[in-house]
Amino acid sequence: QVQLVESGGGLVQAGGSLRLSCAASGRTFSTYAMGWFRLAPGKVREFVAAIKWSGGNTYYRDSVKGRFNTTRDNAKNTVYLQMNSLKLEDTAVYYCAATSGQFIPTRERTYDYWGQGTQVTVSS
Repeated sequence: QVQLVESGGGLVQAGGSLRLSCAASGRTFSTYAMGWFRLAPGKVREFVAAIKWSGGNTYYRDSVKGRFNTTRDNAKNTVYLQMNSLKLEDTAVYYCAATSGQFIPTRERTYDYWGQGTQVTVSS
């Protein structure tokens, strides 16, 4: 069993930056691939970024490439999402997720565990 807790959300002006953290419980964190998703009002939850267990492979949706960066620190059981050049359309609740099984980064069903989410609001 893995428990995930996101933090770092908040209110930021367009063009600003935030770093989200996702702390995981469990001694096998290093074997899990991690993903980030977001849910904006009136929209379906969408894939944002993902990182494999080793940190050597990362994946991003097109609209955040070059602006967002996900990393992990297995010693701290934590994965990060650095978000730069934030836009109004990045406003959403951001969720981290984990899987130890088959890894299809963009597919929600890939992930076995989910955090509670953290709100990111970008203002003009």
